[in-house]
Amino acid sequence: MEIWINPACSKCRSALSVLDAEGADYTVRRYLDDVPTEDEIRAVLDRLGLEPWDITRTQEQDAKDLGLSNRGDWPRDASARDRWITALAGHPKLIQRPIITADDGTAVVARSEEAVRDALSR
Repeated sequence: MEIWINPACSKCRSALSVLDAEGADYTVRRYLDDVPTEDEIRAVLDRLGLEPWDITRTQEQDAKDLGLSNRGDWPRDASARDRWITALAGHPKLIQRPIITADDGTAVVARSEEAVRDALSR
């Protein structure tokens, strides 16, 4: 199990607390320092069953600077999928957090204690 975190994020710290309380075996990836490649982002999206725009923090300043909130410039469809993934790899702060890759090959965006426990049960 791996968890992508930003240590400054309270949701990430909460997720780590739950994992520790449950005695989970996991690896921490500080994804702002160890930036995921485009292929790693694609793999996590496949595991999540989501699209890149589903895990993009569109209210971040980087997102505003890129114009991600403008659906005309950044359509949310297959034609723009690679463009979104490139943006996430180039601006990892835009990746929603924390993300836990579960032992069964799936993943969850673990923003709640319930989501963390769901990942533990897989």
